[in-house]
Amino acid sequence: MSVFKSLPTPPAAPKKPVTDTRHGISRSDDYAWLRADNWQAMFKDPSILAPEIRAHLEAENTYMNAAMADTKDLQKALFAEMKGRIKEDDSSVPVKDGPYAYGTLFVTGGEQPHYFREARDGGDRKLLLNGDKENEGKSYFRLSGIDHSTDHSHGIWGFDDKGSEYFTLKVRNLETGEDLADVLDNTGGGGVWAPDGKSFFYTLQDENHRPSKIFHHIIGTPQSDDRLVYEEEDAGFFMGVGGSLLDDYIFIDIHDHETSEYRIIPTSDLTAEPKLVAERETGIEYEITEGGEVFYILTNDGDAKDFKIMETPADRPGKENWREIVAHKPGTLILSHMAYARHLIWLERKDGLPRIIIRDRRSGEEHSIAFEEEAYSLGLQGAAEYDTDVIRFSYSSMTTPSQLYDYNMVTRERTLLKTQEVPSGHNPADYVTRRVFAPAWDGEQVPVTLLYRKDTPLDGSAPCLLYGYGAYGIAIPSGFNTNCLSLADRGFVYAIAHIRGGKDKGFSWYEDGKMEKKTNTFKDFIAAADYLNEQKFTSYAKIIAEGGSAGGMLMGAVANMAPEKFAGVIAAVPFVDVLNTMLDDTLPLTPPEWPEWGNPIDSKEEYEQIAAYSPYDNVGEKPYPPILALGGLTDPRVTYWEPAKWVAKLRDKTTGDAPILLKTNMDAGHGGASGRFQRLEEVAFEYSFAIKVANKM
Repeated sequence: MSVFKSLPTPPAAPKKPVTDTRHGISRSDDYAWLRADNWQAMFKDPSILAPEIRAHLEAENTYMNAAMADTKDLQKALFAEMKGRIKEDDSSVPVKDGPYAYGTLFVTGGEQPHYFREARDGGDRKLLLNGDKENEGKSYFRLSGIDHSTDHSHGIWGFDDKGSEYFTLKVRNLETGEDLADVLDNTGGGGVWAPDGKSFFYTLQDENHRPSKIFHHIIGTPQSDDRLVYEEEDAGFFMGVGGSLLDDYIFIDIHDHETSEYRIIPTSDLTAEPKLVAERETGIEYEITEGGEVFYILTNDGDAKDFKIMETPADRPGKENWREIVAHKPGTLILSHMAYARHLIWLERKDGLPRIIIRDRRSGEEHSIAFEEEAYSLGLQGAAEYDTDVIRFSYSSMTTPSQLYDYNMVTRERTLLKTQEVPSGHNPADYVTRRVFAPAWDGEQVPVTLLYRKDTPLDGSAPCLLYGYGAYGIAIPSGFNTNCLSLADRGFVYAIAHIRGGKDKGFSWYEDGKMEKKTNTFKDFIAAADYLNEQKFTSYAKIIAEGGSAGGMLMGAVANMAPEKFAGVIAAVPFVDVLNTMLDDTLPLTPPEWPEWGNPIDSKEEYEQIAAYSPYDNVGEKPYPPILALGGLTDPRVTYWEPAKWVAKLRDKTTGDAPILLKTNMDAGHGGASGRFQRLEEVAFEYSFAIKVANKM
């Protein structure tokens, strides 16, 4: 019996067929009209959205609210629980940098972070930026942080008040707290100071929301006078700018999902032409960190699929001078690296678990930091200073709250700085976390991390929220998440499927879930559902699938492939209109995404590959389970019309009576609500859908 009763008639989007022919293949799209022709301008001014489109999105929200009306009290209860697990007046452990230590804090009732600094070894805190004050009167507000100059006199801070990820930059005098006249629009959100503190470098987003240009801004001059430092002509590449710990170099990082290139500017000559390190080669990635007179380069060059570390003279960084110092070890993926005066460190993952390796640069001696739990997460923060023996890292598991450590790389002493507080209480002994392996269709073993209360019956009666992502090589960490405790406390099994498309089991795990092998991602997720059903952790009738963004594509695909194996589906900002999006090279992420999904404009083969799984294109006449799709009006990554079109088509095609719901946040973009508690309200809403579908209200 359906848990959704007495629903009003759902909106029916008008069909206005638009035909597109590529490679001799014609397709008709009934709902193409939902894509605003003026989307670039609308992201900056949502009020200009076409009335017909706005009316449809608002009608969908009205229907969604009616379907979820009986969960209002549940949403409030979930929100209160989640908020109760957060220390409202929390503060970070300040990071030492020169004469000061910098940190962030939240105040009771506040939504936004406050940035502060204090004397290096403690003392009175000076507030640098009050996020709640800057947020006043805005329906959406997201800070990009504050970057202090080398001389600690000024800071660059940025904000986005539309959700469109066009950030405005301002410059603040850190002594007086006053902002200078400098205002820079349409930036990527941050900047890198020159050592003299009189200028900085930043990325500019073009009209198609791509960071295609690096500019040099001199304090006190208008943005129109900024000098163009470098322009990337290939729309398929992202670009960012960073700096070295020693302030010797400005790094320009140019990359897509499989290829990278660096250019460097010595800070001794800020007007110098950016110097190429190694020319881009398709499929070759590299990252640079400075080690004094040398650069350390993390790369997959030379068939080092799981990466190796090279060394090269800083004044002669070309590939002809690269020398291997950390060999490639198949199955052990090096994720990141850092260098300090006396140590080289890197974070690696083997058999799905992370560890930190530390090498003495003089002796070559190595040791590791690792933990014993069955599944856990490590975060390597490093240090803000080059001449140090102390780095910082974090540790957590699904049952263990986050712990922050300082680690002395010489004495190997760990100093616990902070343990995440759960004000409402948390007893790790009440919960169980496990790592199990689901057999995939081709014999691979798919890791699945589980969290549940130790008194949860494992007889198939427990509901399950099964989360997945599986794209861009992103591994989903098995870290502490206070939100999912609200599900575990209601008898749910909370599961994370570490499917192909991520790098959870090495680089090959990523390769086996992209391009022509993309369907492995979907099959792995279904295999995880099969295993959980067979082992009686849950049952098909009680599994609610959840994923967002590229994980939303996963949701659309598994709903098409195996709707009978899921009691419900939650798809947040879902990338479901894959073929149309990859055919539209004006959209912000389309050219950079071609190495991940394929280029259907140029390749008929890749067109057909995408068309075979694209969720929107493969909606069929079958009974779909209850589906909740969530979008953001100003989302530049997954545009609002993708979930809107998908829901319209699902509702038209389904042969069942389960509701298909769409919630569009008319005041936000890809990340949803911007405040820390506003975001909890969205999680509470999503969880209330899962609880309702599982009939556990």
